[in-house]
Amino acid sequence: MTQELLQSPNSSDSPSEPRSSLPFPFNQQTFCRFEPIEQSIETARVLVVDNLLRDEHDISEIARSEWGPLIDSELKRERLIAGMAIENILNNISRLVKSPETEVVHLSAVAEAVNRFKPDAVVLSGTLRDFDFYQTSILSDFTTFIRATTVPVLAICGGHQLVGLSFGARVVTLDKLEQHEQRVDRPQEYQYRFIRIVDPTDPIFEGIREELPSSSKDMRILRVWQNHGLQLDRVPAGFKLLATSYLCRNQMMVRRAGDQLIYTVQFHLEKSFEDWNKNRTRWEHPNESRDGRLLFENFLRLALAR
Repeated sequence: MTQELLQSPNSSDSPSEPRSSLPFPFNQQTFCRFEPIEQSIETARVLVVDNLLRDEHDISEIARSEWGPLIDSELKRERLIAGMAIENILNNISRLVKSPETEVVHLSAVAEAVNRFKPDAVVLSGTLRDFDFYQTSILSDFTTFIRATTVPVLAICGGHQLVGLSFGARVVTLDKLEQHEQRVDRPQEYQYRFIRIVDPTDPIFEGIREELPSSSKDMRILRVWQNHGLQLDRVPAGFKLLATSYLCRNQMMVRRAGDQLIYTVQFHLEKSFEDWNKNRTRWEHPNESRDGRLLFENFLRLALAR
């Protein structure tokens, strides 16, 4: 299967030189080919939610106890990671939408921001810390919001876990332990991995298989960037599993209940453009996640269609 994915004898680096005419190894096709990315979405209002901790008002007594004198430095790290995470999400939106309107808001203020900004879509960032480090009021307020909102939502990594938590699932380690039982030396997924699509008929997967050789188009495989040590213990009631893997079963899910549309992904689809921007002169960039970019674009289209 991997060999078929990596090879494409009909593909080419240039219009005049087909790969099949070149000697090994130049006749090989990397998984992600370079392709020009056109902004085909005219406009979208997107609220981006910073899910990381900000200051001492956001942290629980458990965090205070475990961090001790390191509180300031740990919160400084939260802000550093938050800046990079939000920049990646905003970069995706600006690359996919011709005239985007965006606003960034902290998790604790998401309900107010939705009422005021009236976005077409909400995108939740990842997280860095375990959820028992958060003030319970922040988590309970978000639960109230996410259970009632009719604005389409895309939740990424820690955001995926936060949505699952809000609908009754537990957040556990990849070893299926409670968060506090394995704070350090956890197994992690920190690399590009293949995951399996469970329901390829979902519109979020439109266009994923189009660039594969005809013999591989029925493969239900996504190549995505993983960076997490926690997972949901199950698919919450009202959600449908969309993608899975051997180490983390719930890689992607969707909720369509009443007026709600909530997509969540355990992986980092917002990594789509990061490596591309850093390698502008390369015809091929094997570290780019084309699949993640298409999922992000499809979500925006589905949100706007509502």
